[in-house]
Amino acid sequence: MKFVKESRTLIKQNIRDYGMYIALFLIMLTFTITTDGLFISSRNISNLINQTGYIAVLAVGMTLVIVIRHIDLSVGFVAGFLGAIAAIMLTKMGLSVIITIPVILLLGILIGLVNGFLVAKLEIPSFVASLAGMLVFRGALLLVTEGTGTIIINNEFFNAIGNGFIPDIANVGNFHLLTLILGTLAIALYVWSEARTRANKKKYNFEVTSLGMFILKISFVSALIACVTWILAGYNGLSWTVVVVLIVVALYHFISTKTVLGRHIYAVGGNPEAAKLSGINVKKITFIVFGSMSMLAALSGILYTSRLQSATTTAGTLFELDAIAAAYVGGVSAAGGVGKVTGSIIGALVMASLTSGMNLMGVGISYQYIIRGAVLAAAVIFDVATRKRRK
Repeated sequence: MKFVKESRTLIKQNIRDYGMYIALFLIMLTFTITTDGLFISSRNISNLINQTGYIAVLAVGMTLVIVIRHIDLSVGFVAGFLGAIAAIMLTKMGLSVIITIPVILLLGILIGLVNGFLVAKLEIPSFVASLAGMLVFRGALLLVTEGTGTIIINNEFFNAIGNGFIPDIANVGNFHLLTLILGTLAIALYVWSEARTRANKKKYNFEVTSLGMFILKISFVSALIACVTWILAGYNGLSWTVVVVLIVVALYHFISTKTVLGRHIYAVGGNPEAAKLSGINVKKITFIVFGSMSMLAALSGILYTSRLQSATTTAGTLFELDAIAAAYVGGVSAAGGVGKVTGSIIGALVMASLTSGMNLMGVGISYQYIIRGAVLAAAVIFDVATRKRRK
């Protein structure tokens, strides 16, 4: 009885964090049943995760932008434009991938700093500044692809970023052995990290959950990692896209939770005036967040262009809306100051799972937009309701 009561209390206190995992589980279970297991097949899950990669990267950056109470509508066409520039550098200019990728990321940072200047220094509302950027880079994308429409990329190394898989060390029963090993290491690292965090909290007399709830939590997450690892290992293993996304998530999770910069970002989002009075340089934080956002947009453009093996005039269309939706579904607060990059990844998977599942079921595109819109509205309503409850 005590265990059940504690479980209910834990869920109520962490409903924002747990809600998205529950939603993802229910969505995947529903589509698995309605598609007779086709949805959960190794091939479909692998494709779903790979297709989510470029949006997931954008969602990570958008999370921090929304946390500091701003928005960036330009990131979609920034991704499309810089993807086209990468294609031009690789094909028409004959540059190597080693040179192209750092240059594209640097251009992304510079674009972000311009957005940060407009918002932080000139105090232009981020909605207006980024809307102007969206129009500018939409035109720039059409300009650089004018006359060709599509720029085909034949560089195998570049194309492998969006389509290739990490090589295996041995073939064991049609399973990708290296993926299984990495999944096992990920579980071990997760258990070690959680145990270490719990021990540190107890050391300084902070409140911790009971041992039973702690074991239940790590068992559930470990089982989830093991399940995904097993499914991916049954196809071609981890793709390079997944590797890139995992590196980005790990880096930004560390920055946002373990560094002074991360604490300042959330302080600015929680109360900009109070943060300024406490000595935090709010304008500097704004520059950093917008610079980071456009750098990730550049990376998203690389992933998308690599996956298509070409640059097109429509690249980047609605990317920003998908990223914003993923962030909100993942638990970012519309009021700022609340949200995790890991949550946004789950949000991206929720939206991608909805699209994939409905496609497999043969749901019309018109109904798909309606359902996705309803899910986004529900996420914002949930955010407002939980904030009112906390007050």
